[in-house]
Amino acid sequence: MDDKILHTLEYRKILNKLMQYTQTPMGRLAAEELKPSGDFEGVKRLLQATDEAVNVDRLKGIPSFGGVSDIRPALKRASIGGMLGTSELLSVGNTIGGARRVKRFLAAMHEDEKIEMLYALSDLLSEQKHVEDAIRACIDEDANVLDSASPELANIRRELRGGEARIREKLDSMIRSSSVAKMLQDQLVTIRGDRFVIPVKAEYRSHFGGIVHDQSGSGATLFIEPESIVAMNNKLRETRLREEREIEIILHRLTDLVGGIAEEMAYDVDILGQLDFIFAKARIAREMKATQPRMNDRGYLKLRKGRHPLIPAELVVPLDAELGNQYSSIIVTGPNTGGKTVTLKTVGLLSLMSMSGLFIPAEEGSQMCVFDAIYADIGDEQSIEQSLSTFSSHMTNIISILKRMTPKSLILLDEVGAGTDPAEGSALAIAILEHIHRTECRMIATTHYSELKAYAYERKGVINASMEFDVQTLSPTYRLLIGVPGRSNAFAIAERLGLPGAILEHARGEVKEEDLRVEHMIASLEENRLTAEQERERAEVIRREAEDFRKRQQLELEKLESQRDKRLEKAEKDASAILDKARKEAEEIISDLRRLAMEEGASVKEHKLIEARRRLDEAEPAPRKKAVSRAAKAPRQLQPGDEVKLPSVNQKGYIVELSGTKEAVVQFGIMKMKVNVSDLEFLASAPDQPAPALRRATTVKRTRDENVRSELDLRGANLEEAIMETDRFIDEAFLGNLGQIYIIHGKGTGVLRTGIQEYLRKHRHVKSYRLGNYNEGGAGVTVAELE
Repeated sequence: MDDKILHTLEYRKILNKLMQYTQTPMGRLAAEELKPSGDFEGVKRLLQATDEAVNVDRLKGIPSFGGVSDIRPALKRASIGGMLGTSELLSVGNTIGGARRVKRFLAAMHEDEKIEMLYALSDLLSEQKHVEDAIRACIDEDANVLDSASPELANIRRELRGGEARIREKLDSMIRSSSVAKMLQDQLVTIRGDRFVIPVKAEYRSHFGGIVHDQSGSGATLFIEPESIVAMNNKLRETRLREEREIEIILHRLTDLVGGIAEEMAYDVDILGQLDFIFAKARIAREMKATQPRMNDRGYLKLRKGRHPLIPAELVVPLDAELGNQYSSIIVTGPNTGGKTVTLKTVGLLSLMSMSGLFIPAEEGSQMCVFDAIYADIGDEQSIEQSLSTFSSHMTNIISILKRMTPKSLILLDEVGAGTDPAEGSALAIAILEHIHRTECRMIATTHYSELKAYAYERKGVINASMEFDVQTLSPTYRLLIGVPGRSNAFAIAERLGLPGAILEHARGEVKEEDLRVEHMIASLEENRLTAEQERERAEVIRREAEDFRKRQQLELEKLESQRDKRLEKAEKDASAILDKARKEAEEIISDLRRLAMEEGASVKEHKLIEARRRLDEAEPAPRKKAVSRAAKAPRQLQPGDEVKLPSVNQKGYIVELSGTKEAVVQFGIMKMKVNVSDLEFLASAPDQPAPALRRATTVKRTRDENVRSELDLRGANLEEAIMETDRFIDEAFLGNLGQIYIIHGKGTGVLRTGIQEYLRKHRHVKSYRLGNYNEGGAGVTVAELE
């Protein structure tokens, strides 16, 4: 991309803002060198990385690159054998630590929200914690070598501290002496050139032995090293030299470690710079309230509420524009200061930003195109040095554009053909625009020439546009109106400002009839546009109101459904409680009926049966009664012999006789009961011949004197005999109201046990069964629980 175009569209100012959001020198350099790309796939990848960084910023914030610095010069010196200083080694350690923190941050983020590109990039960072630990074990945060860096250094520094303490103690005793104190300027110990000295008055120099190391600016004080501590200072100096040599050994050792990973760390530094740069793009997107544009390479551009990023948010007027679909060129007309130039710069700058992988300040759904180049001729570029007029300067620039443009270029021309005779200028402008249009590139041009309005109207693929002007306030609104050519507002403005009517009428008479027709046409279009816009705004208000109403209705429906679910849940719990109660009551009734049957045989007294039925009816829950359809209970007219079920007591039986159409006498086992036909459920029709079981049931009679057994011994019987005996035994136990029975079959081969248990599994009166416990007979006995 031409640097001149970048300067014209103020692209550099965007980069300066971007650089402010970087945290590392590498990220700052990447932002400074950012250039738009014409590679469609490359631009999509750049925008995807920015989008992932925006999501990270939204969910967890920007990762910190604290401690990361550009250590590449130090890495290079370490790799060629040079010794690094403590500050350089500390920077290496901090950068390794910063890289590890960034890598872990993005790895954790990737687990919650997929960030494929950022995670893949951070995963390339190497782990050099052993080098970081070695550096931190030897160098503190102030870039000083620690005593613990080596045992030798620890011993040397202990000697240094001991020697210094002895010298200070010696000098303190001297300055406290009355004979010496009178010769001192101050009673203190100081250091000059790594030697401990005391301040002596100049007049006592001849009386005070030792070596003079310095004197005050006035010459009144001499800093003298007493002869008694010269040897001690010399020894201390030797110890310091040993300390320096040991520190050099430590630094060489650390430098060798850094040199061994120099290549990996240089790669890490590059990656950290890329990550910092990507997150800087996310931060500027947040600051600009920018969104990700949809990119294409077919020359289609659609801006929705696009804003110039360098104009304050409270002043900028959003721009709606579309180019490259039904028309490839836009001719914008209108008065000066109406915003035409800002429109060109907005389209051009947002195109450059999107091609650089930056989000653009526009609403969601905006689409931008990857152009191979953007060319612009904007503003007054008159050159005094080249003795070129404004017209010549513009023509020179346009000629350069015409030579380089391609069908995949975007052309932005401001005031094309201006600066010369209007007739020639308009003709030249039409010719230039026609040539560019035939090239099939995308173009937006602004002009004052009314002739270009007719050109745009007649030429397919070219459309008129204008900057809206409010005649009432005599000021532009800076809104771009696609499809409406700009009109001259000179007469309206002059009239509003108070120009006499006679002069206005004379001026209107001087205007050509064709021009008047054009103005009337434009005025009519403007009026229709305003009317349509008002209608659209009213429709939008109605749509929003309808949408709000729909949302309220949806919320109300969800609320009602929630209340319904809660009430149904409560009703189900209440019904379950009622049903449990009814079942318990029914069990008590059945127990009473069985007891009555045992006491009085098959014949039950009528008044007792009526009382039992009354209790059964009271125990039946009303909702259950309403929920069951009569038709479902009695699908056809019942006949004697039909098999039926009484749901309230969960018992099956046969109809013995019908008492009219409402009652039936039903045989339940050994009992007969009168039951409402509506309370019965039909199961099967009566057999053609009377069922023998019915005849046998009427002859069975039990008395309360009979003993009901709880055990049945089947040992020695075959399987068929055992099953018949077991069936009779279960019926007796059931009528005897026994809850548990014992069937003794022995262990043997297991055939009898298996057959009996298979029969128990299918029997309707058997609730469960198990093998006997150790004290019950073990595997030779099966214990059954009855319903």
